[in-house]
Amino acid sequence: MERAGWLGVAQNGSVGIVPEVAAQADEFTQWRRTLHAMPETAFTEHRTSAFVAGKLESFGLPVHRGLAGTGLVATLKGRLGDGPAIGLRADIDALDIHEATNLPYRSDTPGKMHACGHDGHMTMLLAAASHLSAHPDFAGTVHFIFQPAEENEGGGRVMVEEGLFDLFPTQAVYGLHNWPNAPFGTFLGRPGPMFASFDIFEVKVIGRGAHAAMPQRGIDPVLAASLIVAQLQSIVSRSVSPQEAAVVTVTQIHGGETWNIIPDEVVLRGTVRSFTPEVRDLVEQRFRAVVEGVCAAQGASAEIRYERRYPSLVNHRAEFGQALAAAGATVGAENVVPDFEPIMAAEDFAYMLERVPGAYLCLASGPGPNLHNAQYDFNDGLIPVGASYWVNLVHSLLKPGAAPAA
Repeated sequence: MERAGWLGVAQNGSVGIVPEVAAQADEFTQWRRTLHAMPETAFTEHRTSAFVAGKLESFGLPVHRGLAGTGLVATLKGRLGDGPAIGLRADIDALDIHEATNLPYRSDTPGKMHACGHDGHMTMLLAAASHLSAHPDFAGTVHFIFQPAEENEGGGRVMVEEGLFDLFPTQAVYGLHNWPNAPFGTFLGRPGPMFASFDIFEVKVIGRGAHAAMPQRGIDPVLAASLIVAQLQSIVSRSVSPQEAAVVTVTQIHGGETWNIIPDEVVLRGTVRSFTPEVRDLVEQRFRAVVEGVCAAQGASAEIRYERRYPSLVNHRAEFGQALAAAGATVGAENVVPDFEPIMAAEDFAYMLERVPGAYLCLASGPGPNLHNAQYDFNDGLIPVGASYWVNLVHSLLKPGAAPAA
């Protein structure tokens, strides 16, 4: 569902699809497909950054380069006077996935692809920047933030630590992500925690190797590791309140080299997700207790690496309401879901929301492969919808005499 999708949205009672943006849909689609073909992963987005900077400069915007290495910020001041400053953020990195689409604009780099739609996120924000630069009919300042390394490596944290909001003081910051397999053109979100915190772990279970026919002469780390995997599931079922949510998932088990030898050690790796600091602390505490207790019971020992990555993404209520209003102005209130279920995936826009009030929404792209799938491709029909949302959000927040949300 491409152009027919966004035209359908506009014809169902919404006047919020910006006509000038819609008229340039083919051009914006080419930008998106150019970006799709040159995926780059965390902190190596050099071609991507150059492409985005070139477009921003062609709109007449000053571009600040180098935050988090490949990050960019372009600034636009409205022509209707002074007012608040807001930030609009898009992520720019790709994933270590080998593309399987066989599209004419498929990845030119084996083993890397835009499998999460960041090519579309960049394009929607670029399209909005293009329109707003030509029609700066607002009072205040917009910072267009293009952030590297959202996937796993915390580029949002690095941008904040390197002075993003010191260099570009901002009263509020907003993000947007595409979301497959929900009705096309629908905006989805919720106030408070929306995405989970993201932690990783590695446990090296150390035993003593032996012949498989004489297990009594060793300490079996395979058995201990198996018991750990099973007992870790008791954390969520028995230690976390049923009114709360958490996930403990073992994703890797490595150990042994042959059929008849008990190895000296086994390595477990995986991830932990939760929504509140209290549950996050509880799960880590119980995780360590389970690993150490099982190993003690088996006569084994353990080396634990438990690393906290992204915090939970928490939408601020006032800014979330502003984002919903702009979404409703774009696609109609009937196409906005304000109580979308919390998502156990993680998003490092959370670091920006820890520093500055703001909100994050998802924009549904209709049926298709899920995110992080080798067959995934961003739905280009979303470009005018997402770009119009950004334009409408700017106009709603940066009216003459407007003040930032309390």
